[in-house]
Amino acid sequence: MSKLRLLFVKEGPAAYISNLDLLRTVQRAFPRTELDIRHSQGFHPHPIISIVLPLPVCQSSNCELLDFEVTQDTDGAGLAEKLNGGLPEGLRILDCYPALRPVRELAYLWAEVELDYDRGVPEGAVQALEELFHRQELHALFARETLMIEKRTKHKELAQIDIAPLIREMTLTEQDGSILADAVVAAQNPGLNPQLLEKAIARYLPELTPDFVRVRRRELLDADGQVFR
Repeated sequence: MSKLRLLFVKEGPAAYISNLDLLRTVQRAFPRTELDIRHSQGFHPHPIISIVLPLPVCQSSNCELLDFEVTQDTDGAGLAEKLNGGLPEGLRILDCYPALRPVRELAYLWAEVELDYDRGVPEGAVQALEELFHRQELHALFARETLMIEKRTKHKELAQIDIAPLIREMTLTEQDGSILADAVVAAQNPGLNPQLLEKAIARYLPELTPDFVRVRRRELLDADGQVFR
């Protein structure tokens, strides 16, 4: 029996596949590997397979992780190539290896958040957003200690949450018609969906609310800022 981890890309059309459908897609491709996914015991056995940090629908990623167990002993060599032959456009396995690090060591995620403006980036927008998000920087004259937004809980109720402590780093640069935010945010317990940065902008700087937001995960990090695999 072996516990393995997949590193994969999710982009393009695959960004619209839900996490449940993603698990089903991988399971359908698994016969190509000639390995058997281990199932739980009991009256209703289910495959032991899970996404390490589920990606919100419509977001893309270079660094998705999926854990699973197989009944055979293997280090995962060659599995990526076999699985890729049965996956839809936008899903691509980069590597398969033994899952040695516990998921609890995953602390941060680095994401690119593209803020698009149909009529061009408003004048002074980058500076204003830096002052909003760089709350701990001395040069941020109007920096805030809290960034309260409204978010739906797992029970579908609206709640006020402070996202300021969940932002570790952020840099903003202007490009044609958009602002690119490189953000390192908390991944779990609690984590921050980078898409929610838009809600903070809409609340505190409504005139700078983007017309569209794109999010792409670039890397998963541990507490020391090192790549988590």
